[in-house]
Amino acid sequence: MSSTTHAETGTPAAENVTLGDAAPRTYKDFHRPWWFRTFITTEFLIIALLALVWIWANISVDNFSGPLTVRYLLMDIAPLLMIALPMTLIIVTGQIDLSVASVMGLSSVVVGIAHVQWGLSLPVAGLLAIVVGIACGAFNGFFVAYVKLPSLAVTIGTLALFRGLAVGLLGTTALTDFDPQWTSLATASLGDTRLPLVVVPVVVLILVFVVLLHFTPFGRGLYDIGHNDLTARFSGVNVARSQMITFILSGGVSAFAGIYYTLRFGNSRGDNAMGLELEVIAAVLLGGVLIFGGRGALHGVLAGVLLIGVISSALRLEGVTVNVINIIIGILLIASVITPQIVAGLQRRSPKKRKVAP
Repeated sequence: MSSTTHAETGTPAAENVTLGDAAPRTYKDFHRPWWFRTFITTEFLIIALLALVWIWANISVDNFSGPLTVRYLLMDIAPLLMIALPMTLIIVTGQIDLSVASVMGLSSVVVGIAHVQWGLSLPVAGLLAIVVGIACGAFNGFFVAYVKLPSLAVTIGTLALFRGLAVGLLGTTALTDFDPQWTSLATASLGDTRLPLVVVPVVVLILVFVVLLHFTPFGRGLYDIGHNDLTARFSGVNVARSQMITFILSGGVSAFAGIYYTLRFGNSRGDNAMGLELEVIAAVLLGGVLIFGGRGALHGVLAGVLLIGVISSALRLEGVTVNVINIIIGILLIASVITPQIVAGLQRRSPKKRKVAP
């Protein structure tokens, strides 16, 4: 008997698929009206909330509707958006990576030392930093995928390890003598528009990860691992290799984000991007990715990143301090864990069945 593939999760549709703690889904669940299946989802709720917050900010926050708001908003969220892409893949498998911001800081230090102190060209220094980031991701992936240690414990340890290496290499000093050609490129506009040039690599990364997660056997295997890694292994999915790849992607993309962060602000410091992992995880979970794995979609994650970016930008324009913004992001993180349970409850309330005449 052939099995059809579920469009969202990549699991066999004939099997039970769970959303959070919702009841198992069966064929009758797909007899719900299209509007119910389309709009009563975590992803759509976040998109709707993003629209409401955007409207509120434009109406109520001074200067938010100004011509430069979108430009600086996109520049602010670019690193967050980059790292959220591989983080989505990791969380879909039921794992987590808390070391992403530390990898950003370490790559910032590496590119600074290689370019400013060693005199290497910026592309070569950047390539070296990305190699270091990939090595950091492989280090995490080895212990999670092959040694079978919990990713939470491993990446808490490497969060401190990589940050310690970054601070140890530079101490309290900062390297600022970067080639102006590259620092100006990091803040340049796209043609005659007010859009920052960084949207080009960001859009490319988005397209790559959308195809990888939603349109390849590898991506479908990640969902299977998140549902049940033992079942995925018996289904032919190479669980260890898939997990290793997700962590390597996380390390490489985090390093690239660290290079952009360094060039945008024109300085290389060991404490760059401190605490960014909180925003990344909040955005991914807020976008509908289940913390236990097995469910999530990148359009929801994009909406989650934009939502956090809009809230942070609006609150900064209102004079709210960074500490208060972090508290709000923490509240969003808690809400992102609760929201899937609320959506699952709504999805259990099926519309009344129509009576069919005999």
